[in-house]
Amino acid sequence: MVDDFRRRFWISLALTLPVLATSEMLQHLVGLRGALAFPGDRYVGFAFASAVYFYGGWPFLTGLVEELKKKLPGMMTLVGLAITVAYVYSAVVVFGLPGSVFFWETATLIDIMLLGHWLEMRSVLGASRALEELVRLLPVEAHRLRSDGSTEDVPLTALKAGDLVLVKPGEKIPTDGTITEGRTTVNQALLTGESQPVEKGPGDAVLGGAVNGESAIPVRVTRTGAETYLAQVIDLVRRAQETRSRTQDLANRAALWLTIIAIVTGTGTLVAWLLAGRELDFALERMVTVMVITCPHALGLAVPLVVAVSTALSARSGLLIRDRAAFERARALDAIVFDKTGTLTEGRFGVTDVISLDGRSEGDILRLAAAIESRSEHPIATGVVRAATERAIKYPAPQDVAAIPGRGARGIVDGTRVAVVSPGYLKEQRLTADHALVRQAAQQGKTVVYVLAETKVVGAIALADIIRPEAKEALTRLKEMGIRSMMLTGDATPVARWVAEELGLDEYFAEVLPDQKAAKIREIKSRGLTVAMVGDGVNDAPALVEADVGIAIGAGTDVAIESADVVLVRSDPRDVPAIIDLARATYRKIVQNLWWATGYNAVAIPLAAGALYRATGILLSPALGAVFMSASTVIVALNAQLLGRRTWWARTSAGL
Repeated sequence: MVDDFRRRFWISLALTLPVLATSEMLQHLVGLRGALAFPGDRYVGFAFASAVYFYGGWPFLTGLVEELKKKLPGMMTLVGLAITVAYVYSAVVVFGLPGSVFFWETATLIDIMLLGHWLEMRSVLGASRALEELVRLLPVEAHRLRSDGSTEDVPLTALKAGDLVLVKPGEKIPTDGTITEGRTTVNQALLTGESQPVEKGPGDAVLGGAVNGESAIPVRVTRTGAETYLAQVIDLVRRAQETRSRTQDLANRAALWLTIIAIVTGTGTLVAWLLAGRELDFALERMVTVMVITCPHALGLAVPLVVAVSTALSARSGLLIRDRAAFERARALDAIVFDKTGTLTEGRFGVTDVISLDGRSEGDILRLAAAIESRSEHPIATGVVRAATERAIKYPAPQDVAAIPGRGARGIVDGTRVAVVSPGYLKEQRLTADHALVRQAAQQGKTVVYVLAETKVVGAIALADIIRPEAKEALTRLKEMGIRSMMLTGDATPVARWVAEELGLDEYFAEVLPDQKAAKIREIKSRGLTVAMVGDGVNDAPALVEADVGIAIGAGTDVAIESADVVLVRSDPRDVPAIIDLARATYRKIVQNLWWATGYNAVAIPLAAGALYRATGILLSPALGAVFMSASTVIVALNAQLLGRRTWWARTSAGL
């Protein structure tokens, strides 16, 4: 369409030059009436004007027919009627009817309309370009490994699940799969929005379209074609851009009414000037100008262009919109309810407190515990060892490590008998470890283990589901936006209370079973609040559906979550305020476009009808009316493009 309108514009512009040269009115204006006039010049002007009308005006004429067939008159109807009335009237004058010829107005009107459509289509293409960029992320071929270790280059369509492909450094990963050996870093910024390359090793999943880093890696194909993450993202973006929302329906109804107003006002203008005693050609020109300047083209583009830009922008940042109507509701949220495990927390045990009971340093207590726990696969043991590693605490290899059934483990560390045990073990051995910090940790619902050295309790370690470091930042941002933050969890009340206090949540609901979560969402909505539910999209599915906006977080590669309205690819709570910010910015852009697309008519229509002609002599020609109409359309298109360049996105996405 871009190429077609560009070609029609340039050819029509060239054909317009003879029309202008043979126009009596323009010859008088430039003082060349005698120099340019020649016998039969009106017929020459008619021939070139006919070429412009039929070739340049063809998209508008066919559009008029299509709109009338659908009984939905709109922009094409107005333009088609305007150029047809002007052309037919001028042609009849050429062949004998008394009056004035304004072929030049008709030709220039068509030229300007073609130019406006050309520029508009370029903007539309720009809005859809992000989708094309996603498609281009995949390479054309893949290096498939043969059984003898050699490779063969095959098209992507030839790959099937189970195939082994080699991805060289710097190459794009051809399809979803898992690394079978070796380590590398993978840049998946264009897929998930992660700014930093992600380290991957054997058994780790990789996404088709991501860029391999420094090492060649063999990848076992797990998904191909429409099953891949990228294919699902492209499908979600396309469906979201095509989804009709409430705002779009309002704009379409407004465009229909504007078309009716244009036809009625144009006809009324014609009749009014004729009754006022003006010539038919003057009254006809006023009618054509009114119909052109009232074209609702900008109104028809006001919403779709912003939708296309915002949907593509969100997809590039790992925020996938499945339901446009729900996305629109996100701008007016009063409260957001978060699932705890895996959403606000990491879903794994981690050390929160190291308490010394005999004056030793925290590092020494963690060193002794990590040495013993390094021989265990228990979640608590894993958490202790991870804490020592993260704090760069080196621990020696233990000796004679043995489990204490149901109570912990013991062994020898640097010649000292060390044990890491539960509170139950202390009771059995009649040992005491009374300390204010230990009691506080227990009241918060944390798991407490004790470290013994030579049968003496030397320290305690408290563990809990680790709160995501990004969660506090996300909730602070929501509070700044005036949105209440709540938590819904099946965990014990002390644990929920601790997480709520750490994060500064407005409310929390503990010990809520999965089948009760939807009822809790209904209860919150009954307060008159517009509510979003943020969960992992599996256990929280009923609550996600019940909420006004369902947001699935941490979906990873499983983007086809039917219960969610918005899917956040990363396990990052900061994406929640980001999607709300995007919804608000999108709505503001839509409102700006709708005001611009309709507001200028309040001034333009009276001018086009000649309301100020008697008082000031101001009069708009059809071509000038087309300039104003086209300008409003281009402004609407450019304003939509500005959504992707707003500073709010750079601010919201900082560090994500």
